[in-house]
Formats: sequence, structure tokens, C-alpha cells
Amino acid sequence: MDDTLMTVIAIVLAAGVLLIFPLTSLAERNDDISLSALQATTNELVDQVRTTGELTQDEWTSFLSTTSSSGLVVEPEITVQILDENPGVKTTQANITKIGENVYYNLYTSQVEEQLKRNNKIVFKEGDMIFISLKIVSKSMAEVFRDSVYSLSGSDTDRYVAQYGGIVTVNGNR
Repeated sequence: MDDTLMTVIAIVLAAGVLLIFPLTSLAERNDDISLSALQATTNELVDQVRTTGELTQDEWTSFLSTTSSSGLVVEPEITVQILDENPGVKTTQANITKIGENVYYNLYTSQVEEQLKRNNKIVFKEGDMIFISLKIVSKSMAEVFRDSVYSLSGSDTDRYVAQYGGIVTVNGNR
């Protein structure tokens, strides 16, 4: 009787191992594909803004819909650093190409979205900077499998899956 019980337990454990590990591997592969797609989408938007000098409401809405359809729950964060129009107010020979003379002010996600709703676009000038990052809000299926198999406690630290930024290279159409 003991041999039969041990055989049944061994079969159940083997079936569990043969089922869980392939599912974990498949979920991790899907996560990798989603992460690559999110990074590519982020890079594409930032590069488009850098080369055109403007960000429109339609581009931002399209970016948000693309990131929400990735299969991962992410929260986009955008930071825009605007080069001050008059960095050398106190000097008589203001030259914005001098190192150390440039002054930036920042716009963050809520401010950018508010300005996009109000004006339908943000126009940048050469030297402005844009940074976009995507933060994971909830655990993916692979992380759930991994935590259940290895009994790891999940960390509450922010995990960014895509980050990209750059300097605008042209003046946008005003």
C-alpha cells in the first residue's frame, strides 16, 4: 500500500513539474517580447519628438494605447526639460552654447498631459530634453509563476521596463 501511495505522489509531482516549468518558461518569453516591444515604442516616440520638435496629443494617445495593449500593466512617466529662453539675464554677453550657462525648467507627466489637452501639442526648441520611462504597476504572469515556484516574496520597489530620452535637435513649428 505504501508503494502505491508513493507512486501516486511521484506521478502527481512529476506532472506538476512537467506542467509548471514549461508554463513559466513560456510566460517569461512572452514578458521578454512585451518588454522589447515597450522599449521599441518608447524609443520611437522619443526619437520622433527629438527629430520633429513637437509632441502632439494624438502621438501621446497612440503611445498610451500601444503600451496598454502590451499585456503588461505599465504606468508611463514623461519628463520634459525646457531650455530657459533667457538664461543669461544678469550677464551682458549671454551665449547659450557656453557650458554651465544653460538653465532648464521641468515639466512632469501631469503637466505635460495638461498642456497637451489645452494646446493639442507641445512645441520644443533645439536643446530641450525629453525622457520617457515605463514603470510596471503589477506583477506579470511570469513573476507570479516564479514567486509561486520559488516562494519568493515580491519586492515593492519600482521596476522600470523601458527608459529612453534625448535632446531635441530641431526647432518645432511654432
